[in-house]
Amino acid sequence: MHGMITYFIRRLLLIPVTFIAITFLVYFMLRVVPGGPIEQAQLQIKMAMMGEGGSSGMASEQGELQIPAAAMAELKKYYHLDKSIPEGYARWLWGICRLDFGRSYVYSEPVLDVIISKFPVSIYFGLIGYFASWLICVPLGVTKAIRHKSGYDTATSIIVFLGYSIPGFVACLMLMVLLGGGSYLDILPLGGFRSENWAQLGFFAKIADQLRHTAIPVLGYVMGGFATMTILMKNSLLDNLGADYVRTAFAKGLSENRVLFVHAMRNSLIPMTVGIGHALGLLFAGSFLIEKTCNIQGMGLLSFNSVIQRDYPVILGTLVFLVLIRLMGNIFSDVVWALIDPRIRFGK
Repeated sequence: MHGMITYFIRRLLLIPVTFIAITFLVYFMLRVVPGGPIEQAQLQIKMAMMGEGGSSGMASEQGELQIPAAAMAELKKYYHLDKSIPEGYARWLWGICRLDFGRSYVYSEPVLDVIISKFPVSIYFGLIGYFASWLICVPLGVTKAIRHKSGYDTATSIIVFLGYSIPGFVACLMLMVLLGGGSYLDILPLGGFRSENWAQLGFFAKIADQLRHTAIPVLGYVMGGFATMTILMKNSLLDNLGADYVRTAFAKGLSENRVLFVHAMRNSLIPMTVGIGHALGLLFAGSFLIEKTCNIQGMGLLSFNSVIQRDYPVILGTLVFLVLIRLMGNIFSDVVWALIDPRIRFGK
């Protein structure tokens, strides 16, 4: 127990170091890569001046647009780019410690408010998708292991192969074409979180509407890890069924169901816990490909749009949550791993 506590304390102490290293690297890249808010402001001013026929006060001798030095200084100050990279990062990090993430360039709102407003949508789809993956993949992997090399195993392997070869967002697109609005069946909506008139619907109509909007995105989440989780569960269970302790349990006269579901299953679930940290990140950060495809206004789409629009405060704000969630998620995976398998011992 002492070794385990020491191990987790060391892991927790590494979180600030890892967090600073990752966020500083991204902050540095955002500052040095061209196309930031200053360049975009210059482009907007240039387009405005071209529309007005130009201005002698803002043009150089070669006819190129030149923003006066005073205006450029004001722009840098407005976007908090008037400091050196180390000083600017230190100021940003101090703001994060005070829960001041800055203001979004695009939304003109506090970054923290923008991010929190997107959390419920990503958590809703991510949580349902994750539990649906376990409810589908674990029983399927168990039955494939029990009926290994049978016709059932071969037939389901074809389904697993298709799941491996089709990305989640492609599966969403296919379902939209087959079942979405405008198709022959027209039974599911073409994306979105809820219908526009959702607030005016009755209780059961709201539930039905929410389920219709949930079906396609959740399938995309399930497809993302369907093949990996199923094969991992099958192979892990096969390995445990061939272990000495299983043969010993059978020799003691224990029933097949007890040996399978009490002894072998518990150890077979250990490799599945390794992905919990990644799953937690997906719950909060969302999947931008699925959210983009299904037009879901979640964290994934927010992160994607902030990169496209060069909304630096939002990029860094979402990075803070993603890094912390992933780091804490990895530690949580170790905790679950240790709880499932008492044989796990962590060195000092």
